Amino acid sequence: MLQNQMVAPSTLIGIFAFLFGLIIGSFLNVCIVRIPEKKSIVMPASACPKCGAPIRPYDNIPVVSWLLLGGKCRACKTKISWMYPVVELLTALLFWGCYLAFGLTPEALKWAIFSALLTVLVFTDLRERILPDVVNYTGFALALALSLFTKPSDGTALWLANRVFDFPPPAPVVSIADALLGAAFGSGVLWLFSEAYFRLRGREGMGLGDVKMMLMAGAFLGLKRTLLTILAGSVLGSVLGIVFILARRKDSNYELPFGTFLGMAALLVVFFGTPLVDWYASMLMVR
Repeated sequence: MLQNQMVAPSTLIGIFAFLFGLIIGSFLNVCIVRIPEKKSIVMPASACPKCGAPIRPYDNIPVVSWLLLGGKCRACKTKISWMYPVVELLTALLFWGCYLAFGLTPEALKWAIFSALLTVLVFTDLRERILPDVVNYTGFALALALSLFTKPSDGTALWLANRVFDFPPPAPVVSIADALLGAAFGSGVLWLFSEAYFRLRGREGMGLGDVKMMLMAGAFLGLKRTLLTILAGSVLGSVLGIVFILARRKDSNYELPFGTFLGMAALLVVFFGTPLVDWYASMLMVR
């Protein structure tokens, strides 16, 4: 009886996290479409881009409405992009995963916000080859603010502090220092790669959007997980990029959405990167 009473609230919270993720995913779709076009994400209300018919509340239920309408506008029967239900379902799964991995904690809120930001960046880069400044800079500010209310998890700032100070600084100071180190490392490394490529090839191989994205992502992830994200994103970009170029018969100069690969890698690192980072740190005897 006691076990059932303990499991039920946890299950209900998980369901709530999933449903809340569906709602947020619907809003993220608005951001993905409107932000690159520099339009308001609040007004006007959603409408069919083809015929202009307003989308009624009963046709705006995440995932369900798309399925019931057969992926078409009720008024003009124009096809509705698969992106809408995918973003909604992906966001719901990410929010649910954040709850399962981190519990009902400030850390879960932090990673849910990070997941939402990355979802917007992944799809805007995939669709438009744009990583909007407003998303990156807002995310960077949120990462610094959230670091004050979450436990330090990277360890780099504490490791440095133990070698400089007799007593470690307060946890919020260590946490924000980890965020700043991750941001500086992530954006700095990509900027160096971008600059080196430009000087060697005489043309841009990576936009500053990727640099700004890693400024934001690094502030959330810290230095160690930022390094892992860059490595994993490079591998994903190489493997999936080659597959895409061969499948679509594009030439080697085709612009791949590197921000999309970095975002995918960052999401993998959030949920699966900690054991790998801890193992590698233990190998180097760095705690």
